[in-house]
Amino acid sequence: MMERRVSITDLKAMKKRGEKIAMLTAYDYPTARILDDAGVPIILVGDSLGMVVLGYDSTIPVTMEDMLHHVKAVVRGSRRAHVVADMPFMSYQTGPEDALRNAGRFLKEAGAQSVKLEGGVRVAETVRTLTEAGIPVMGHLGLTPQSLHQFGGYKVQGKTPAAAIRLLNDARALEEAGAYAVVLETIPAQLAKLITERLSVPTIGIGAGPECDGQVQVLHDMLGLYPDFTPRHAKQYARLAESVREAVEAYISEVCDGVFPTERESFAVDESLFSELTSASG
Repeated sequence: MMERRVSITDLKAMKKRGEKIAMLTAYDYPTARILDDAGVPIILVGDSLGMVVLGYDSTIPVTMEDMLHHVKAVVRGSRRAHVVADMPFMSYQTGPEDALRNAGRFLKEAGAQSVKLEGGVRVAETVRTLTEAGIPVMGHLGLTPQSLHQFGGYKVQGKTPAAAIRLLNDARALEEAGAYAVVLETIPAQLAKLITERLSVPTIGIGAGPECDGQVQVLHDMLGLYPDFTPRHAKQYARLAESVREAVEAYISEVCDGVFPTERESFAVDESLFSELTSASG
């Protein structure tokens, strides 16, 4: 019997019980299997793949086809985790109709259980359209990477009273529109605590302090796999880039020295058969 995936009802119940929610990104089949086996309740296929997988300098170039490709792989690699598909830049900003068509593809073609999009009051109508069509939506407020040019870079948001009030109103608008959870990125911890207390749906923090209902991190940051940049909010639980580099250097050395492969990594045929082959070829 197939194991049941975590639902949005389960996630809301976790907030009600005061149970913290752990969320991580994944972009491929083997990583999704590892996260799922470890018990992560939410896997986000983030448009962060633009930087940590595809080598872009931002999330903006990521396309629907890029996202669909990676979401499909993550869904195949997971059984229990709730898989969230990030809606890439310009897949929903052009209006509810485009958003509905693209979000529907993530559920219908890729097998995701919900989608995530950035923005507050300005996307509330779109969120309502999606949720009324049966597509669960996770919101995203604060530092929204798709708007980095508008923000003038990666900066903490909500630092002034006026900005904090706007974010609080944005969070309320998302909840009222039907969002089942809201990501709060790079905002003051005190503001994140206030928003978390005011909402009945879970908040998922990233650089937003410890009082959110859950936390999300980009896997490559957490594992030390992305050497170009480590955000302040990321804690490295491993330094796999160093381990991988050392392993590759050892492999190169053994190949060049003729140490690898050994008999253990090689295959042989029966000696009599080999004799027949050499005689025939001779």
